Amino acid sequence: MDRLICGDVGFGKTEIAIRAAFKAATDGKQTAILVPTTILALQHYQTFTSRLENFPVSIDYISRHKKPAQQKEIIRKLKTGELDIIIGTHKLAGKEIEFRDLGLLIIDEEQRFGVAVKEKLKSMRTNVDTLTLTATPIPRTLQFSLMGARDLSIINTPPPNRMPIMTELHGFNEEIIKEGIEYELNRNGQVFFIHNRVDNIGGIKLMINRILPGVKATVVHGQMEGRLIENIMFDFVNGDYDVLIATTIIESGLDIPNANTIFINNAQHFGLSELHQLRGRVGRSNKKAFCYLLAPPLQLITQEARRRLRAIEEFSELGSGFNIAMQDLDIRGSGNLLGAEQSGFIADVGFETYQRILDEAMLELKTEAGTGTSPAVKDEEDRGEPREHVYTNDCQIDTDLEIMFPDDYVPNISERIRLYKELNSMESDGQLLDFERRMTDRFGKLPAPAIELLNLVKLRRLACRMAVEKIVIRNKVMVLYFVADKGSLFYKSNTFMQLIQSVNTDKRRFRVKQTESRLIISVQNIANIQEAINIFSSVLETPPVN
Repeated sequence: MDRLICGDVGFGKTEIAIRAAFKAATDGKQTAILVPTTILALQHYQTFTSRLENFPVSIDYISRHKKPAQQKEIIRKLKTGELDIIIGTHKLAGKEIEFRDLGLLIIDEEQRFGVAVKEKLKSMRTNVDTLTLTATPIPRTLQFSLMGARDLSIINTPPPNRMPIMTELHGFNEEIIKEGIEYELNRNGQVFFIHNRVDNIGGIKLMINRILPGVKATVVHGQMEGRLIENIMFDFVNGDYDVLIATTIIESGLDIPNANTIFINNAQHFGLSELHQLRGRVGRSNKKAFCYLLAPPLQLITQEARRRLRAIEEFSELGSGFNIAMQDLDIRGSGNLLGAEQSGFIADVGFETYQRILDEAMLELKTEAGTGTSPAVKDEEDRGEPREHVYTNDCQIDTDLEIMFPDDYVPNISERIRLYKELNSMESDGQLLDFERRMTDRFGKLPAPAIELLNLVKLRRLACRMAVEKIVIRNKVMVLYFVADKGSLFYKSNTFMQLIQSVNTDKRRFRVKQTESRLIISVQNIANIQEAINIFSSVLETPPVN
């Protein structure tokens, strides 16, 4: 997967991230969540922890504010697989970070990261699924999606009772600032004031204290000590301060429903996505929100800055993030997509197809070199078991049979999820046998649906040995979809010859269909998973015809 989720600020992108990370964790894979700021890392950690506290999922976060000893312990847990979900800033791209089995990479607010950081994380594993979340994708990412090189999903539905943010462009005017703050405080709200220069940010606080003596204002920026930043933000969330004067450190993901007015000073210096993200810090409740863009007269700023300010003022409706991103693409251009030149055939075939062709080619090269074996096979070799060729990495199984741990067999839902997760990671028959013994010892004799579940794991391993990419078992008929690549070594192997021999021996039970893309074989009278295993076993054990 390489999917871009484009949803406006506050539309629920974090909810998608939580569910995706939970799904990956239950499947035995680790999830890395890359966020741009330490504040957002802490907030995501609190959100994920509270949502998943009743499930056997271990979560932690890493940033520069963690003590070296804490960071070292987190890195150790990642390497050993003790951590399922790790949330972090650029620290996650460090050389010392190693994952035991990274399966999902979630990039939050991807416009804040360079390509080098994202590619470095992807290179940790060739088969890492990537989920990119943003309200305003950068032009390069958007162009990739529009040309079909990556999947794109757009969240269009706003949360209930959400109202558009009133956006106004003004010069720096103390009277407007005073009126805006007073209006917000009179309805018991709070105010953001964005000033992205640390050297004179204190002057803004003095100005607000001068025009509004009774207002409690505080300053936060990235050069402050981490614990102090957390304390100030915590106090602001609790309503101890009326005005938070900050740099763009608060740009990404921060959720403070009581703050519904924002001033952005020197707005002409910000990019379109930055302005939209900053505006999204307000209007996250059912109150009407206001965004004041403070900039010099339009005739004194560049033409591109004028276009950006007009675009952000024009697109203030709910769900306008995608339109803003399209404007950004129009203003800035898409940039070079692949290296220095936009060359090659990737645009013709699509990124996913290109990646699949590459993976299959690599697998065949390894097989030819005598190393094309799965971890399970390596495990068997270590224990002296016979070596077997694997022609596909995984097999999807779709069935209408009852396959599960019944509620009355394992009553606790958290324990069931943990067992499913453990079972999914089984890579050899020896591990399965040991798992079955432990289950019988703990819960008693396995019921039929649980036995079928264990058999399903065996079936999937056998399917990979026979180059079957998908199995459908419905109405006592099993349909096998073989690897689509006609150049696969499977079609030159003894296993393929054994398969054809078995089909010819029992033509009443086997039906063969050759489409343009792949070989499909259906098998009659398959009442359960064990019978499907018997079919595979009989084919694999049949001596080839000379």
